[in-house]
Amino acid sequence: MKAIINREISSFFCSPIGYLVIGLFLCLNGLFLWLFKGEFNILEGGFADLYPFFQLAPWVLLLLIPAVTMSTIAQEKRSGTLELLLSHPITKNQIILGKFLGSFTLIILALLPTLLYVYTIWTLASPKGSIDLGSIIGSYFGLCFLIGAYTAIGIFTSSFTENQITAFISAMLICFICYYGLAEFSTLNGLEFLESWSLKYHYDSISRGVLDLRDLIYFISITSFFLFLTTLKLNHKL
Repeated sequence: MKAIINREISSFFCSPIGYLVIGLFLCLNGLFLWLFKGEFNILEGGFADLYPFFQLAPWVLLLLIPAVTMSTIAQEKRSGTLELLLSHPITKNQIILGKFLGSFTLIILALLPTLLYVYTIWTLASPKGSIDLGSIIGSYFGLCFLIGAYTAIGIFTSSFTENQITAFISAMLICFICYYGLAEFSTLNGLEFLESWSLKYHYDSISRGVLDLRDLIYFISITSFFLFLTTLKLNHKL
C-alpha cells in the first residue's frame, strides 16, 4: 500500500496538478483573507483570529479536492491500468486506501503553509500573542477531518466513471450537499434532525476548540462509509 501512496503523490507532482492545487489554495485564501474587501478580510475584521480562514477554507476545498480526486480511479479505468493494478498481490481495500491517503497527503501539504497565518495574527495581536490558540488548533483538526471526508467522497465518485469531469462535478455536488445543503434543509419544518447529519455542523463544533467524541466518530464514519461504497463499486464492476 505504501507503494500506491508514493505513486499517487509522485503522480501529482510529476504533473502540474499538484503544484496547481497547492498554489490555487494558497492564492485564493490569501486574496480573500488579506487583500479583497469583505467579510473574510482579517485586517478589516478588527480581531486577531483566523475565524475567516476556517469559514472560507471549506468552500475553497469544495472546488480543489474534487479536482485532485477526479482522476484517482477514473483515469485508471480509462487507461485500462486498473485491471493491471488489481493483478498485483494487493487487495481492493489497500488500493482504495492508498489512493485516499495519497490524495489526503497532498491536500495536507497545501494546508501546511497556512500556519504562517497563525504567526501573522500572533504578531498583529495587541498585546502580541493574545490569540485563542485552542480554537485555532481545534479548527485545524476540524479542517483535517473535513478534508478526509471530501477526499473519500471524491474517490467514490471517481470510481463510477471514466470521465474525470463527471467525477469532478459529482464530487463537488455531493460535498456541497453534505456540507451546506443538509444544514440548510434542516431549517425547514420537520427536518431539524438533518442539521446533525451535515459536515458543517460537526466542523463548526470542532472549530470551537473542543474535540467532542461524537464529532470525531461522525467524520470517521462518513469517511469510512464512502470508502466502503467505493470498494462495493469496484467489487461489483470487476
